[in-house]
Amino acid sequence: MTELALFPLHTVLFPEGRLGLRVFEKRYMDMVSACMKTAEPFGVCLIRSGKEVGQAAEPHAIGTAGHIIEWDMTQAGILQISVRGGRRFRVQRALTRPDQLIMGEVEFLPEERAEALPATHGDLRDLLAKILEQSGEQSYLPPVKLDDATWVAYRLAELLPLPSALKQQVLEQSGAASKLDLLAAAIAAAREDAV
Repeated sequence: MTELALFPLHTVLFPEGRLGLRVFEKRYMDMVSACMKTAEPFGVCLIRSGKEVGQAAEPHAIGTAGHIIEWDMTQAGILQISVRGGRRFRVQRALTRPDQLIMGEVEFLPEERAEALPATHGDLRDLLAKILEQSGEQSYLPPVKLDDATWVAYRLAELLPLPSALKQQVLEQSGAASKLDLLAAAIAAAREDAV
């Protein structure tokens, strides 16, 4: 078990993904400061119930370790950080401190190895290639891995305007095929609704 400070958000961080955050609450300023000093990550979890500010929100049990890769303070009291998604984890136990920072005892899930993209999902790779070309390099962290099914699934889930609950489902799936199947079904349903 590992202890991680948890940052519940209304968004999902995926492994190898990039997430920009504006940090201004004292509990999270302190958390980010401690993480920068120790080069340790914090945990990003989608909020199950509650809000991002004020009282501690209830997080989903599966989250992603966030490693700070850039930071800047352009105005007093507001810290802009960029984090890179690391390994997924499962929260086994959570304790809310008096300052409303949630500390989680987490178990890291097995590393996800690269998997060849199934031929049946070549259209998803092509869709992602178009999205990356249009959105530019600021929208993802290199290198591009269009032949890695897990990378393709995570980048599509990250970049498409999908409901947070679906993004969380993609994060929680084990195996790239099930992640891609979920995304393919959601894209097909969206196309049908648009007709």
